[in-house]
Amino acid sequence: MKLFKVAFSAAALALATLPALAQAPSALRIGLQEDPDMLDPHKARTFVGRIVFMGLCDRLLDIAPDLKLVPRLATEWSFSQDGLTLTMKLRSDAKFHDGEAFNAEAAKANLERARTLPDSLRKSELASVENVSAPDATTLVLKLKRPDATLLAQLTDRAGMMLSPKTLAGDVAAKPVCSGPYKFVERVQNDRIVLEKFKEHWEADKYSFERVVYRSIPDTTVRLANLRSGELDMLERLAPTDVKSAQGDKSLKVASTANLGYQGITINTNNGEAANQPMGRDKRVRQALSLAIDRKVLSQVVFEGLYEPMIQPFNPGNFYLSADFPVPARDIAKAKALLKEAGQSKVSVELFVTNNPVDAQLGQVIQAMAQEAGIDIQIRSTEFASQLRDQQQGKFQMSRIGWSGRIDPDGNIHQFVTSKGNQNDGRYSNAEVDKLLDEARTIYEPTERKKRYDAAQNILQDELPIVYLYNQTVFFALRSNMEGFVINPDGMIRLAGLKRS
Repeated sequence: MKLFKVAFSAAALALATLPALAQAPSALRIGLQEDPDMLDPHKARTFVGRIVFMGLCDRLLDIAPDLKLVPRLATEWSFSQDGLTLTMKLRSDAKFHDGEAFNAEAAKANLERARTLPDSLRKSELASVENVSAPDATTLVLKLKRPDATLLAQLTDRAGMMLSPKTLAGDVAAKPVCSGPYKFVERVQNDRIVLEKFKEHWEADKYSFERVVYRSIPDTTVRLANLRSGELDMLERLAPTDVKSAQGDKSLKVASTANLGYQGITINTNNGEAANQPMGRDKRVRQALSLAIDRKVLSQVVFEGLYEPMIQPFNPGNFYLSADFPVPARDIAKAKALLKEAGQSKVSVELFVTNNPVDAQLGQVIQAMAQEAGIDIQIRSTEFASQLRDQQQGKFQMSRIGWSGRIDPDGNIHQFVTSKGNQNDGRYSNAEVDKLLDEARTIYEPTERKKRYDAAQNILQDELPIVYLYNQTVFFALRSNMEGFVINPDGMIRLAGLKRS
């Protein structure tokens, strides 16, 4: 098999020029790999959207670099002895960007919207919540249907983000009104999102910049060129092929962390007409695809060997990894035998990828590997938000997609493979998997919990609704005069303490 790298000429690409409003020294300019989807935390699902929300919307809790829970809008919390009541004490000095006070009633309104809105992607994350009450302005009480070991972790992210209650009935995404350190100014689709410092924020003194401009620049070469020229102050997801070059550039500095999530291929097994093809119908065809891919070579060719091969939803070193499923060697003979067993000599299937150079090359390498096993992959490319929209609507056969990861194992698996999971785009369904993963949510003791995840993986590794490929090391690149950036395994950019020297 002949593998090759795709070359992209920086000379052929024009620099993306920042608008004049971003050129002032008080503006922090951040380059994003994709354009976020909707700026509504209850409906959003993109990694880059979460980065924007870090500046825009405060959360009940946060996670520290050591992955421990830390206070945010909630200052303390405790479960009842039976695990069915979570009581949180809230800050009394927080405000929304429209001037309204943050209090327990506001938190209740947000949680109720997140768990009941028809198109909310947070419903499965808050499925254990029976009801929410606000006994007083600084006390929030969540009554649960069952014990939930995942709940606090969910409240560190979009399920725990707070919007002004007065805006909840309107188009939140058009002009989100949150309570974070920066407030929304404007959005130009596929170009920029601009935030302005919220001077009444309870922690305003920790934020140095008057404005934050998030630029969506999918092309990694152009994004890095913008950083080198000084048009950006920092960027997320520096391409592995650019790491050595950036590390050798005295005008830049590079930081990295192993990601909590996974990257893989989601397969449409049951979502509309697009699932009615051999890859969607027959697990043996999916098994053949997995065996045709040499994950180690994939990492070497596309990612300079910097990404760890994986076939499970949990990151390397995670307690919940199963020793029963090591990364397999590539086996073309077995892949062909599986296709033959499935009554197929050759299979044609479409793979959805994001329209950036890295994903384009990744798709081409997978295409070349699969071809040797008799799987003919046609590559379809579009911008990221459109890819996610089509996935949700079932307009895909396979999609090269990933997940940034969560500190609780449930966050990497439940919503993607359970029958009612809000991000189960392929509509995979298995009653035993549902039972095991629902049970795992109710168990606090890690060893007992792991037994359920291991049992679920015994099924999932056979049926392969998701073919896992690698764990992504997240590389950030910053101008050398940037100070105060604290890296976190969730891959988010927290703006507190960031400044220019």
